[in-house]
Amino acid sequence: MRFKLYENLGRQAIDLFLEAGHDIATVAEQELQGAADNRLINICRDEGRVLVTLDLDFSNVLRFPPEMYMVIAVLRVPNPVDLSSIHERIRVLLKGAKGEELAGRLWIIEADRIRQYDPDHS
Repeated sequence: MRFKLYENLGRQAIDLFLEAGHDIATVAEQELQGAADNRLINICRDEGRVLVTLDLDFSNVLRFPPEMYMVIAVLRVPNPVDLSSIHERIRVLLKGAKGEELAGRLWIIEADRIRQYDPDHS
């Protein structure tokens, strides 16, 4: 599976995806830090990548309709953010993504589950 990790995720997060055998690109390596959200999500769509982020703006289905993109995976972590919470949610994401058809979904990743936006039941 192909993922793009937002600029707020670090090296250890990248390693979790690589260890699971996924193709990873990062906002930083593509020099997209500070890029407008619309530009970033469209690049993900064009590259066929799942966007993984802590940025709650991407959970706005009016601004970013899931059906227009691969998957938007928003990691919900407690405040203040700590690495163990991020890594815990990445593990939940990786487990939930196995064998799934992912196109057109918004996933909110929590400590023990994935909430999926369903436009037919919202």
